[in-house]
Amino acid sequence: MVRLITTDGFLYPNAELKRRQLMEKKGFPESYDMDRLLRFVDDVRNGLPAKAPVYSHNTYDIVAGGYEVINQVDILIIEGINTLQLPSNQQLYVSDYFDFSIYVDAKEELIKKWYLERFNMLLDIAQNNPNDYYYSYAIGSREVAMKMARNVWQKVNHPNLLEYILPTRNRADLIMSKGENHLVNELFLRKY
Repeated sequence: MVRLITTDGFLYPNAELKRRQLMEKKGFPESYDMDRLLRFVDDVRNGLPAKAPVYSHNTYDIVAGGYEVINQVDILIIEGINTLQLPSNQQLYVSDYFDFSIYVDAKEELIKKWYLERFNMLLDIAQNNPNDYYYSYAIGSREVAMKMARNVWQKVNHPNLLEYILPTRNRADLIMSKGENHLVNELFLRKY
């Protein structure tokens, strides 16, 4: 059996991020409960039932009481920007539990373009759902919303990419480089 989980579920809930004054750094290493993620991968590696919290992009938060239970898998794919990072106050990387790791790479201008396209798509999806996190942006001026998204890129995503994500690239077993239209144009396999 093959299963996929994302590390988004290991973000602290928004209430906790607000309490820690980290909402502006959501996605940075300190916004993740890395101890919980490490316990999760340790349980999986040891064949124990493991609970992965669920994250909702509609509410932009952890789903209270929502879990995916991973039990007796043959292959577990863990997707997330923080899987190759060394957690603070830890001696273990999450990737120390991995048999194989892949870093999906692209030029920054493409990553920014895809981020803005995705944000625009989220606004389209949210415009008829008042319960969606993006609804207030979707029903207002699209120009103002896109300006806010570009600001988030500059203040959050760009520094996170440069300071915490890119430096982990060389820890991967395989670097998969993507170009326009998300097409893979190069593969770099670590020689053992």
